[in-house]
Amino acid sequence: MVRNIAIVEDEDDAVTLLNGLIKKFSEATGQEFRVDRYRSAVEFLTDYKRIYAVVLMDIQMPYKDGMSAAIELRNIDKTVSIIFVTNLIQYAQRGYEVDAVAYLVKPVKYYDFELKMRKALDVYVMNERHDLTINTSGGLCRISTDKLMYVEIVRHRLYYHLVDSVVEMTGVLSQVEEKLKEFGFLRCNQCYLVNPRFVVSVKKSSVRVGRETLTISRARRNSFMAELANWYAGTERDS
Repeated sequence: MVRNIAIVEDEDDAVTLLNGLIKKFSEATGQEFRVDRYRSAVEFLTDYKRIYAVVLMDIQMPYKDGMSAAIELRNIDKTVSIIFVTNLIQYAQRGYEVDAVAYLVKPVKYYDFELKMRKALDVYVMNERHDLTINTSGGLCRISTDKLMYVEIVRHRLYYHLVDSVVEMTGVLSQVEEKLKEFGFLRCNQCYLVNPRFVVSVKKSSVRVGRETLTISRARRNSFMAELANWYAGTERDS
């Protein structure tokens, strides 16, 4: 698997050094990486796509500093690992405000880079387990299954109903069902896949998911109720 890394840095020498460290890390670990370089935080955040595992972010940059950029980044991507690369240690130590994994002090040494890159990738993989990547008309989009309430299909259009937005794309619900099984999603009829974490109540032929009331088909009611009961039982065992 190829992981995507973004370098947000305006200094060419610093970028050359980081590229060399990434190459050495790749050779040492056998992991493959694709690296994109952005000369400013503004360029990086414009039309941002959630495709990166790690962002190496300089703090001192023109137009928008790295800390401000990281705050904006966290509003649109909760999964990506952020590593600050800077000579301003006092600012980098504010990384907890944006859940930064670590910071690297310029000029970056390989030993320090390796330790923090390993940590960043581990954190990303842990967060990624709860994410689903889908291909929308606007490009690849990664959504958190922890925020996905249910998936609906209407005339060959899929609607991913998140707690704070709706993502639309063309697709087949049965294919989505295969991907979401591992996250516990249940089919209540031909049109809906439901996240049991958001089930509020079940009454006869309807299920309340968040604020929405969805229909349970007669053919699926027994299996849906059994699967929902099994999910609750598993949750109680794990708690």
